[in-house]
Amino acid sequence: MTFFQFVFSKVFLKQLLLAIVALLVMAFLILWWLRFSTNHNETIEVPNLAKLSLDKVEETLDEMDLRYEILDSANYNPDYPKYSVIEQIPKPGKFVKEDRKLYLTLNPSGYRKIEVPDVLGRTRRQAEPTLLAMGFKIGKISYRPHISDNVLEMRYKGEKLEVGTPLQKTSVIDLIVGDESLNRIQTEDDPSEENPEAPTENEEANNGEF
Repeated sequence: MTFFQFVFSKVFLKQLLLAIVALLVMAFLILWWLRFSTNHNETIEVPNLAKLSLDKVEETLDEMDLRYEILDSANYNPDYPKYSVIEQIPKPGKFVKEDRKLYLTLNPSGYRKIEVPDVLGRTRRQAEPTLLAMGFKIGKISYRPHISDNVLEMRYKGEKLEVGTPLQKTSVIDLIVGDESLNRIQTEDDPSEENPEAPTENEEANNGEF
C-alpha cells in the first residue's frame, strides 16, 4: 500500500476524525476552565468612596478585590472631612475588572496659606476689597484717633498681624482704622481754616498800630 493510499484509507480518516474531535473537546474544556478561573467577562461596580477615610477605603476595596492609588490633594473643601476622598477615577457606578486600580484625590487638612497683603496706610474702602479678593474675611473694625481714615493696624485673634504673615485662606482679620478725629480737632483749633478772610494775630496787631 502506497503512502497516498494509506492517507485516503478509511482507517486513517477515522483516526484523523477522532483526533480532531478530541482536540475540539480539549479546547472547549480549556476555555471553559479559563472562563471560571479568571472570572472572564465578570465585572465589579465601582463603589462611591466620597467622604471616606483611607482606612474605610482600604477596607471597602479589599472586600471587592480592587486596589487604589493616591494622586494628590485638591483645594480644601469644608463640605468633606479632612483627608477623605474628594474625587475618584473611575467614577462611582462604572464597571471594572477584578484587581483594577482606582485613583483617588484627597481633601487636605485645611485651606492653603496666603501671605497677608500690605494694606496699611490705605483707606478702609481700599483695604477691605483687597483682603476679600485674596480669600480673607473681615472681622471687627475698631477706630483710633487719627488724622485720616486709613488702616493703622491689622490683628488676628487679638494679636498684631505683620504684613507678609502666612495665614490660611478664610482667616478673619480685624482692622484698626483712623477716625479722622484729629483732623476735625485741628480744623476747629485753626480759625483760618474755617474763615480764610479772618485776620491773623499779626494782622490784628498791625491794625492796632495804625
